[in-house]
Amino acid sequence: MHSKLSKLAKRLETKHEDGLSSSELFLQNFDLQPVEQARRTWGFWNFVAFWIADSFNINTWQIAATGVTMGLSWWEVWISVWLGYAIVGCFIVTVGRIGSVYHLAFPVLSRASFGIIGSYWPVLNRAGMACIWYGVQSWLGGQCVQLMIRAIWPQAINMHNGIPNSGTTTFEFMCFFLFCLCSLPALYFPPHKIRHLFTVKAYLVPIAGVGFLIWTIKKAGGIGPVVHQPRSIHGSEFSWAFVNSMMNCIANFATLIVNDPDYTRFSKSRNSAVWSQLITIPMAFSLTSFIGIIVSSASTVLVGETLWSPLDVLSIFLKNGSAGSRAGVFLIAAVFCLAQLGANIAANSLSAGTDLSSLFPRYINIRRGSYFCAAVGFAMCPWNLFASSNKFTTYLSAYAVFLSSIAGVMVSDYYFVRKGHYNVKDLYTFKTGSAYMFKWGISWHAYTAYIAGILINIVGFAGAVGAKVPKGAQYIYNINFFCGFIISAGVYYLLCWAWPLPEVRAKWSEPTPEQVEDILGFSSTIDADSFSSQNDSQVGNFGDEKEKDHTMVARSVSV
Repeated sequence: MHSKLSKLAKRLETKHEDGLSSSELFLQNFDLQPVEQARRTWGFWNFVAFWIADSFNINTWQIAATGVTMGLSWWEVWISVWLGYAIVGCFIVTVGRIGSVYHLAFPVLSRASFGIIGSYWPVLNRAGMACIWYGVQSWLGGQCVQLMIRAIWPQAINMHNGIPNSGTTTFEFMCFFLFCLCSLPALYFPPHKIRHLFTVKAYLVPIAGVGFLIWTIKKAGGIGPVVHQPRSIHGSEFSWAFVNSMMNCIANFATLIVNDPDYTRFSKSRNSAVWSQLITIPMAFSLTSFIGIIVSSASTVLVGETLWSPLDVLSIFLKNGSAGSRAGVFLIAAVFCLAQLGANIAANSLSAGTDLSSLFPRYINIRRGSYFCAAVGFAMCPWNLFASSNKFTTYLSAYAVFLSSIAGVMVSDYYFVRKGHYNVKDLYTFKTGSAYMFKWGISWHAYTAYIAGILINIVGFAGAVGAKVPKGAQYIYNINFFCGFIISAGVYYLLCWAWPLPEVRAKWSEPTPEQVEDILGFSSTIDADSFSSQNDSQVGNFGDEKEKDHTMVARSVSV
């Protein structure tokens, strides 16, 4: 019996180098190792397609609504959105650069600043958020499926409800189930191949968006009253409304900012992930917001009130709609369905898969972690979360900005403390005295800075979820991401200046691409397809065989 269990456990293990000890299997598998040349397949246009595809989703559509409802005119909101996403682009490129240089994912990179053991909390923090958001986004995807079915079968909404008092209906649950079920095949593909999904989505999204815009304007006989509506607030109230509208864009990206190395590690070159993201993010997300504003404005003419959800607008089109209208709703809802799937993979399933892989790499890889994320998202019954509070997504966004402290520590560590230099070998060992073990494997520098970044926002966060707090705390929280990022980065740098870390460089010394290849120890090109199957034979030699050091996939060389 014991022998059978041992064989089963062995079969369930993820792919890793032979000869690793049990402790070493807590730190690496092939999904966590540096990406070799064969899997560096993300070029400039792949990142462009990725962000164009990601921009067209329900969250982006509704972000502009908050500014208009706060009293800003539509063009003021649009300017704030441009500024917000331009800042997001800068954060994305800054954090993503680390992944494109060393070809490492966020969970591994976080070990350099938080420590080998200390990195588990930031990783667990982000993985938990990703699982929750997966369920929320899947519920919204299920609502897109509802529109598709109603466009074909209008009476479906009157389906008998066999689950009363559950927070949902049989029809709604069926659509949610169908979306989750149809999402599962997309989770199978490894990150270096999933880029094709975003390429397809990037072609369909602009067509559907422009078509939706023209169709709504034609039905309404004009662009509607919202675009003619002047600003209704002035003075400091206007200033803070403008800032809040801008910060909503940044809050929407809090997870993706930390997440970006998970994708940039697959970039063909360092420059592939710079201008492609810096330019595309503000352009794509701002244009989607513009379409959302105009469509919502035109919807006021149709129903007498402004509908800030695109799904609500499509639902109006179904009422007494012709066969052509139903076909149009079906096609646009299908694109929104694809949009929700892409957003869920980009921001949630792959993030959670990578994070969970680092928590237990011996038995979990990205694919298994992604499916675990999908299971948690389904099991959490997200309709109950929406029913309990119509501000639930606001709470999630507010909580997500706490990731700014993690980003602040990582950026400060890479750019200002270690000045572009990592000892990659020591990112994969528990050995006492290694560069990132620190004391008990936890960096007190990083955690002190992390907590400081949270404390500056904690009172305002309480106010965001309903508590009464002083005005000053609210004002600080209005710029929460900046506060958390700057405070944590500054405190970390000062602590490292006062109590220096080992292996800190005196000047900036980011290694060249050739030097990185030497550091990583890649001696041959490896077939990327061999990584797609879970139970393939072990492939590739990622280490220096002469050293016989299985704690790392690379040699420790000085740059």
